[in-house]
Amino acid sequence: MGLRQEWFLDSTFWEEYAPVIFDAKRWNEVPAVADGVTRLSKLKLYDETPAVPPKGPPRVLDLCCGFGRITLELARRGFCPTGVDITGAYLSAAREDAAYENLDVEFVHADARSFKRPGVFDAAVNLYISFGYFEDPQDDRLMVKNVYDSLKPGGVFIIETLGKEIAVRDFVEADWFERAGYLVLTQYAPLDSWGSLQNRWILIRDGRRIERTFVQRLYAASELRALLLEAGFSSVELYGGWDESPYDHRAAVLIAAAQR
Repeated sequence: MGLRQEWFLDSTFWEEYAPVIFDAKRWNEVPAVADGVTRLSKLKLYDETPAVPPKGPPRVLDLCCGFGRITLELARRGFCPTGVDITGAYLSAAREDAAYENLDVEFVHADARSFKRPGVFDAAVNLYISFGYFEDPQDDRLMVKNVYDSLKPGGVFIIETLGKEIAVRDFVEADWFERAGYLVLTQYAPLDSWGSLQNRWILIRDGRRIERTFVQRLYAASELRALLLEAGFSSVELYGGWDESPYDHRAAVLIAAAQR
């Protein structure tokens, strides 16, 4: 009997849900997110000591890059980004956008659990709550360790995710809203004593109904810090937003910036 395929490996999910996941709000926030990434990772285009020969623009890994929202923006700002994603359709669209703008961006079709380039990148990011979807929690550790190995000494890894504290604080059993021309119905249920969150999303448009259920592993801030330190990172700073506000009861998201 074959192994059951993990839900995120089904490309039709990402293609069908793309208009709802990547709505106008997500594209409009790109500059602010890129600003935050640049600050937290301490990226600089030019060496501050003129006596040192230029080494070229910083290299940034965008893991689970999707349509390349942040990857392309970093390229526009003069960085050298590599976007990695498992959904071929998203990467095709990203490559078309890069070609249209004449941007030098590398996009790689690969699983985040297997991608690794030792000592290549100055910074790495995993954004927009795309962490914690592997069925085996050891795969989360494998992904983090691969990023650690892919960073240069002093490099920074930034994760933006849904903190367990926020998930509990803002929990609702069900909700509905309209987005991108769809009626969206959602249901949520905590699993394993809040170790993970089950999500059921139903999209309705023009008489067509699409339904998917998926599970995300939840990390408290302290658990995510411990995971990163266990992988070898020397320090981890936690924030509640891209404005570098503290991760407290007012936090909008959990952002971790780990230095190699």
